[in-house]
Amino acid sequence: MTQVEHITEMEQRLDKASAAVMQLSAALDGYIAAQEAIRELDAYYGSREWKKDLADDEAGRLPQGMKRGVLSEDSIWNLLEDNKEMLARIKALTSEA
Repeated sequence: MTQVEHITEMEQRLDKASAAVMQLSAALDGYIAAQEAIRELDAYYGSREWKKDLADDEAGRLPQGMKRGVLSEDSIWNLLEDNKEMLARIKALTSEA
């Protein structure tokens, strides 16, 4: 490999890595901002309020066209598990650095 080829290859790696870091930074900003909402959903899931909301939904007391994914058995739980996995991945990555 010539010097020019080597520098060109390294430049391509720099461009690719820089783009990935910028994308991850933006995504991480959004993820950090979502943590408060995740804590609130964690407190809500399985609470008396959630159980009442679920019972009212099952009894038909909520508007039919209303979005209600938070009342499903899996939506919040799946999010909480995904969040735990993401935190574990971040912890593992930071412990390697």
